[in-house]
Parts: sequence; C-alpha cells; structure tokens
Amino acid sequence: MDLDMKVLVVDNSAPMRRAIRGIFGQIGFKKIIWAGDGSEALEKLGKEKAGLIVSDWDMPNMNGLELLKAVRSDEALKDIPFIMITAEVGKENVLEAVKAGVSCYIIRPFTLETVSRKVKKLFKS
Repeated sequence: MDLDMKVLVVDNSAPMRRAIRGIFGQIGFKKIIWAGDGSEALEKLGKEKAGLIVSDWDMPNMNGLELLKAVRSDEALKDIPFIMITAEVGKENVLEAVKAGVSCYIIRPFTLETVSRKVKKLFKS
C-alpha cells in the first residue's frame, strides 16, 4: 500500500470529510484531498491523479453511485479503487454499487479499525 498516493475524499458534509480525512491520516496516508460532491470530484480528478477515491453515497448534484459510474466509464480513471462509505444498508443499494464496480463498501457508523482493515485488504488484492 502506497501511503504517498493521493486519497480523494468526497462528501457534502464538512464534519464527515474531516472525520474521514482524519481516519486516513491515522492509517498513514499523507496526501488527502477532498470534494463536496461527485461533480467537484470529477473536476479534481481531471486535474490531479488520485490513487484512491472514498465517497459518500448520498450527496446533492452528483451522488456517490453516479460518481462511481462516471469513474468506471472513464478510461483514465476506471482502475482507481473506489470505496463507498454510506448509511445505505439496503441489499439493493449494495448490489447496485457492486454492479457499478465499487471496490469496497463501508457502512456508517464505522471505526478506524474497520476502515484500516478494509483498506489493507483492498490493496492486498
């Protein structure tokens, strides 16, 4: 796992962005950037390369699922690991995200240990 890669955190809630950035900082990632929604995330991805995208599902303008589909359909972005963090626990939501190509799905509330374990597993495969 390359702790020098850029991690793009996408969430419309500033407190949640700070919390997620803090967790990834504790894991050891040094370069954490953020966006407030999927549209802003795509703009950032057009300007700078991210090695990991961590996105909320429920956001205005462009939600996490729409962002995931846009990323997976873009030749330059399609291989970036994508973690969906959400309170959406419905089986149909999880299946929809899996079908769209999500790399990992984390349900809120979550702990540092949960996120760390899933991120390490994601980069081992």
